[in-house]
This record gives sequence, structure tokens and C-alpha cells, in this order.
Amino acid sequence: MSESILIVEDEDRMRELIKAYLRREGYSVLEAADGKEALEMFDRNSISLVILDIMLPLLDGWTVCTNIREKSEVPIIMLTAKSEEDDKLLGYELGADDYVTKPCSPKVLTAKVKVLLKRIQPNEKSKVQNFDGLKIDAISHEVTIEDKEIYLSPKEYDLLIYFSNNKGITLTRDKILDNVWGEDYYGDLRTVDTHVKRLREKLQDKAYLVATVRGSGYKFEVKK
Repeated sequence: MSESILIVEDEDRMRELIKAYLRREGYSVLEAADGKEALEMFDRNSISLVILDIMLPLLDGWTVCTNIREKSEVPIIMLTAKSEEDDKLLGYELGADDYVTKPCSPKVLTAKVKVLLKRIQPNEKSKVQNFDGLKIDAISHEVTIEDKEIYLSPKEYDLLIYFSNNKGITLTRDKILDNVWGEDYYGDLRTVDTHVKRLREKLQDKAYLVATVRGSGYKFEVKK
């Protein structure tokens, strides 16, 4: 396993504990104790996933997340002592893929890392889908509009794949949340709306493919 995980956490004990669990699973681990160091480490290394605390010295986690998203779609798991739903929604709006509240189980956190990394691995059995000029290549995880590549976060990509695999079917927010985030996810249904909004923005003139079904949820509609 060659994936490199960047842990951004100012609490030494927590950072060492997470590192121990990840290394036990065969991951390469890099560490940063503040936001400035995190961005420097990210720029100097090939990072597969970031575990990012919010309350950090020098630059907070929100700022670090925003900076990373400006140049990369690498998966980001936000790590924080706060549990308010608005904080979680802000994290997702800034591009985070998952959210873990401290104190957390390193075993659960490691499992989330595995799930996110597995989702961005190529699936050789998959094929290219074409919807009115929107092409989804599940082997390379490349999404293009009229042959011009667009860049989606792992969660946005998962959402698009779920929609495209269920075209013509009305999907409730509850069903989307269960299938894209997992049945053990206890976040607010607004998380779905936030990600759909961001996905539509990136789909540009193909945003109509993800239609709102008033009072129900969403539907992936392809023109006949």
C-alpha cells in the first residue's frame, strides 16, 4: 500500500495515536502540528488523503481546507472537538469529504480512511457513461463535459455516480444520504443539498441533469 496520509493535528498525543493506527495498516504517514506547516507539507509531498483538525495554530483548519481545495481534490477528513451541525455544514461547503468529532476512535477513523481511498481507486469492470455530453469514466475517475475535464471531490464524484446509476428514479434525501454517506452517518439532510449545489455548479450547462423533485428529493434526468 503506497498511499500517504497527512495528519494535521496540534495535540501530540492524538497525532501519535492516529499515526500508529494508520502505520499498522501499511499507510505512509506525514505529520504537521499547525496550519502553515500543513500547507508546506502538502506542497512538497504527494498526499493521498488529509486528516485535518480545525483548531490549529497559525492557520485554522477552515483556511487549510480552502487552500488545499484550490489546487487539489484529495480526500479531506475534518477532525474537531466541535459537534454543531453548522460547523459540519461549513466543512462540507469548503470541500471536506467526511467529518469526525473528537474524542474519536482511531479504529473508526482508520476505517473511514480506507473507505475514502477505496472509492477513488479505479474499477476495471466499469465503463464510460455518456449523458448528453457529460462523460463519466469510472476506470480513471475522469469526468468531462464536451471532452473538457472537470474536477470533483471524492464525495461529489460518489454523488454523481449514484445519480447516474439510478437515472430516471426519484431519490429522497434520506436515500441519498444512506447510499453515498453510509447508513451509520448521522448528519443533517442539508448535507445532501449542499453537495448537490456544489455538484451542479461544477456540471455547468449540464446541471439540468440533476433535477429537483419538489417535496421529494432529486432525479437524474437525461433528454430523450
